[in-house]
Amino acid sequence: MQSSPATVAAAQRARRPENILICDDLSGEALEELRKHGFEPQVRLGLKEAELCEAVRDVHALLVRSATKVTRKVIESAPRLAIVGRAGVGVDNVDVDAATERGVVVMNAPAGNTTTTAELAIALLTALARNVTRGDRAVRAGEWKRRSTLLGSEITGKTLGVVGLGRIGRAVAQRGLGLSMNVVAHDPYLHGKKSPVEGVELLTLDELLERCDFVTLHVPYDESTHNLISRERLARMKRGSRLINCARGGLVDEQALAEALASGQLRGAALDVFEKEPPPADHPLLAREDVIVTPHLGASSEEAQRNVALEIASQVSEFLMEGVARNAVNLPPVSSQTLRQIAPYVLLAEKLGSYLAQSLEHPLASIELALSGEVARAEHSHVRLALLVGALRIGCDTPLNFVNAPRLAAERGLTLSERLDEEQHYLHSLVKARAVDRSGATALIAGSVFGREPRIVRIDDHHVDLAPRGALLTTRHEDQPGVVGALGTVLGAHGVNIQRIELGPAASSTDRLAHGFLALYDKPTAACLDALARIPAVRSLRLIQL
Repeated sequence: MQSSPATVAAAQRARRPENILICDDLSGEALEELRKHGFEPQVRLGLKEAELCEAVRDVHALLVRSATKVTRKVIESAPRLAIVGRAGVGVDNVDVDAATERGVVVMNAPAGNTTTTAELAIALLTALARNVTRGDRAVRAGEWKRRSTLLGSEITGKTLGVVGLGRIGRAVAQRGLGLSMNVVAHDPYLHGKKSPVEGVELLTLDELLERCDFVTLHVPYDESTHNLISRERLARMKRGSRLINCARGGLVDEQALAEALASGQLRGAALDVFEKEPPPADHPLLAREDVIVTPHLGASSEEAQRNVALEIASQVSEFLMEGVARNAVNLPPVSSQTLRQIAPYVLLAEKLGSYLAQSLEHPLASIELALSGEVARAEHSHVRLALLVGALRIGCDTPLNFVNAPRLAAERGLTLSERLDEEQHYLHSLVKARAVDRSGATALIAGSVFGREPRIVRIDDHHVDLAPRGALLTTRHEDQPGVVGALGTVLGAHGVNIQRIELGPAASSTDRLAHGFLALYDKPTAACLDALARIPAVRSLRLIQL
């Protein structure tokens, strides 16, 4: 006698005791994806942190979009939590460090919004070219005869510049080629002259800006890309060109953009993102007719919302049933037991890689990883991959994980070698990494784990004891009295408290420059950094965010 579908489903549920909590609105199809594998998810929307902490006590999997904040407190309230699934790309609302420390996998759904965001960029490009929004406003105002003032441009044969060739940038480039545009691109992390998109020429950023009729941005936002399109770069752009930004706010100097439009240097701009969202009512770009603005619609399509929800539901089901972690942003696909064992070393290695990428001026060319002690005897391929992910994350808009990091490293020309180090030291394990950038400059950093707490124990030739998290200010300064006091005075004046200071003396009598490593509670502002740089004894400083 054949079992009914309801009987089969009930049997499946009996075999699936894991609790799944969904805290943001997911499509009904995503819920059915979970149920067909025998799970019965709970849906509780709009929980505040205290309510969420109570709700996750017996939860194995937590599914969210961007509204729910998965804080350290939430994670520490969930002793059975094995996985956090983010239906979308960004995981800014998840404390990934806290999850990693406790062996909790954090995964996202990176592919679901690629097409939607790329199509929005193309839609804004064509709307700019033909003055679509200005025409709409004119008709609504009863100004039908304004057609002569709305003369547009064909895009066929025009040159499109794509800044950033990650997933979305490549999709935009392919669509530009399909519209018979000449497409060029800039990506500082692509090594050599071969473009990953056939028919697209790679240029320097300045060359691209000078040549293109349309420029579209598809890079992540970080310290290195803040105001990437600056006043100086706007002045380099081809006169009469147009700018599109569907990536991140803060990539464009918005005040300088308003001035470039007013002067006629640029003919138009389209922005889906702003440095401050929502922008203030008196923002200079909002009053301009040659600017199209949309409220961060990059991933806002029915298909994208459905796709990311289905994608994360499928991934979470696979993880709970088979232990496979697809699109994990913090850990490789291994069993939960192994994750808990290696979690502190994975976190440490990622932070070491991030330090190396931020400490050198140019993109990294090579990294040598040396392992010794217990970590060298364990299954350490995960540590190697974590180091690579940390080193690649700077300047990358591609959602990184332990599967795609080697491919991206190859594209950037970054090589990673590994050796077991027999060096004698007092630590039971040591993870040491030495990087060389494309100019030949080098940096070295090493760390260990005490209990389950990762620590940085060496930077270049200096022995230190620093937690690998938060803001780290590194200095080179005259080896003389009063420098630390001067640094503390400036930081204090800007409301920045020092958590820990480690100092390295001058290397020799001929080199009078000492090293400072200041772990800070808060990230200093640009004005604070400028004031620190003006201290007479300070020769150089760098802010590293771990």
